[in-house]
Amino acid sequence: MNLQIEIVLLVLSVLFFFSILAGKASSKFGVPALLLFLGVGMIFGSDGLGIQFENIQISNTIGTIALCIILFSGGLDTKIAEIRPIIAKGIILATLGVFLTAIITGVIIWWILGMTMASAGIGLLTSLLLASTMASTDSASVFSILRSKNLQLKNNLRPLLELESGSNDPMAYVLVITLIDLIKLNNAPSYWVVGGTLFLQLAIGALLGFALGKLAVRIINRIKIGNESLYPILIFTFCIFIFSATYFIKGNGFLAVYIGGLVIGNSKFVHKRSALNFFDGLAWMSQLIMFLTLGLLVNPHELIPIIIPGLIISFIMIFVSRPLTVFLCLLPFRKMQLKDKTYVSWVGLRGAVPIIFAIYPLVENVPHARLIFNIVFFCTLVSLVVQGTSLPLIARWLNLAEKPKKINKMINFDVDFSNDIKSVTTEIEITQKILEKGNKLMELPFPENTLVVMVNREDNYFVPTGQTILQEKDKILIITDNHAALIDTYKNLGVENI
Repeated sequence: MNLQIEIVLLVLSVLFFFSILAGKASSKFGVPALLLFLGVGMIFGSDGLGIQFENIQISNTIGTIALCIILFSGGLDTKIAEIRPIIAKGIILATLGVFLTAIITGVIIWWILGMTMASAGIGLLTSLLLASTMASTDSASVFSILRSKNLQLKNNLRPLLELESGSNDPMAYVLVITLIDLIKLNNAPSYWVVGGTLFLQLAIGALLGFALGKLAVRIINRIKIGNESLYPILIFTFCIFIFSATYFIKGNGFLAVYIGGLVIGNSKFVHKRSALNFFDGLAWMSQLIMFLTLGLLVNPHELIPIIIPGLIISFIMIFVSRPLTVFLCLLPFRKMQLKDKTYVSWVGLRGAVPIIFAIYPLVENVPHARLIFNIVFFCTLVSLVVQGTSLPLIARWLNLAEKPKKINKMINFDVDFSNDIKSVTTEIEITQKILEKGNKLMELPFPENTLVVMVNREDNYFVPTGQTILQEKDKILIITDNHAALIDTYKNLGVENI
């Protein structure tokens, strides 16, 4: 038994290592890291190096926990001030948009599979189930790609896309579970009951997420823990509690955990910075584990027979059902420009969430469940390759990409400031060109609202004064009011990387 555990740990460490290398390669070659995580899992899987992993229940559990963490982390990082102007658009896309995508895509899939795979005998309900698994945009993909590529978008598009992807999974989840129940019952559904159940689950999830998020903030600020490193663990505990408690009260846990994260992240609480950093790393690890697991679960040779229908369905979703849904949902917002709607249509990214939802039919032994899983997996690969790699390019074509704010990353100073402090920090290395303006700190042309708070000289740190004589290769830590003031600082000193 000990040997087996050691082998499992060895395999996991190797998989993690190659996945991290894949993530590094993604930034260099412009390929989404999540696609490479999937690729590593497939390479090491049954059709690759031979790791046999076919436990559907474990995969389902891993996917649920990982999705819970990713949604909570996405809520923590989302600023209400940013989403307030676009909240109506986001909610419509996350609810009505998912429903329309499922209906439109489901009918088209029923027609496509009837022509390309008539022998499979796929019915309308099964086609709607297949479409519902892919009806929501994937939060893990959207968050990671937009943020890892530092893609700055105009017209509040980034918060709109992140709000939609972070809050539309619950609607897709309810549709998937409902359709699975209808298929298993094999009876004519009561549409009023289905609609009422769907609304009730979303309403309970939203209310509990808000209430438990407020309760969590109050407890975090009042409880006194001697060990400060336990505060992020406490917040993680609330994350799991919000999800599970909502489930037992028959609400939607995914919506509750996202709203709970949104409430907590936009509140003031002790050790907030360390908690946000903790969840940022935890969310990335969750994505890595989730995509690796899903990559191991698939048998690539089973994808070959569904290449043609998979490509057609992917094409339909990217160029027909997603744009049609977006334009219909955003029709009331007449001031929204055509290019904005076009870009929102393009960011219909599929990722781990559709694959996780496609596991549910396997768990419930729904007819054609393996076919559903394979088609969803294939369509996810196509979406990540076609849409995931082209987000920056399409943004530039539509003139929606803003020039990113370039700030030197701090390497020699391991310090951070709360988001409540409206300031910008960076470090600058003193060069001979800078010293030509004067070698005393007071002689350098810093703007009035810029301070040098620390100097690193040969790994020795000290707080400077105006009389401090600077030397070449000194590193100085600068704090200033905003990005515009930082640009003025760069220009005054003659720093060229702006």
